[in-house]
Amino acid sequence: MTRSIRPAALRPSAAERARTVAGRPAAAVCAAGIDGSRVLAHTITAHGQVLLVVPTDGEVCTAVRASADGDLAALLMVTDHAPVPLHDAVRAQVWLSGWLTPVEPADQQEALLAFADVAPVGALLDVGSTATLLSLDLAEVVLGECGAVTEVDPDDYLAAVPDPLAAVEADMLQHLDASHPEQLALLASRVPAEWAGGGTVRPLGLDRFGFRLRFEQPAGHHRDVRVPFPAPVTGPEDLGVAVQRLLCAAERACPGR
Repeated sequence: MTRSIRPAALRPSAAERARTVAGRPAAAVCAAGIDGSRVLAHTITAHGQVLLVVPTDGEVCTAVRASADGDLAALLMVTDHAPVPLHDAVRAQVWLSGWLTPVEPADQQEALLAFADVAPVGALLDVGSTATLLSLDLAEVVLGECGAVTEVDPDDYLAAVPDPLAAVEADMLQHLDASHPEQLALLASRVPAEWAGGGTVRPLGLDRFGFRLRFEQPAGHHRDVRVPFPAPVTGPEDLGVAVQRLLCAAERACPGR
């Protein structure tokens, strides 16, 4: 059971969160007769094109080729897992619904370059041999997070920018969890006791607005709480100063530590 505590604080919009979650590598396609087929790679290009790389001999590519209309109604599900061990490791999911079509040969080179600009993954090298490049004509976006499901306008989703700390978040949280228990405790001290509810504090997330902490209860329940920076950061280069200011504020509030 998850209970998300929402103090008044700045936080990413649903569109920004959806774009950030959609950048995670764990993805699968669902369609009629297809229950979670693996995706080798996926991305959204700078021009807002949703692209997928799938096995050429897999069930998704086979279904697209067999479609009488030349496209396949499908859902791309992307799962965001916490970078530290937690009882419930799934932080969020994004469901992108629309129609899958093969990228035309004449457009493939340009599409591959646009894909590589955002996500230079090795699977792109297999396109044309063991892998196929597909395009998803986006119709619906849904974000599932903190026990809530939010519909996101596809235009807002495509216009949003992923969180600028997404690439460094995992390393930061793993380092905090493994090597800095005192700093983690200081961050937890910023949370009122009635929100924290006791339990063991773990680092859950990090974005431009601040940290998210999880308080895990012995019975298996947990509470997620946001600890904001004094001001949102613009990128990794601002992170060190923002964290230091947050920790200094926590130390001043807890003079006996």
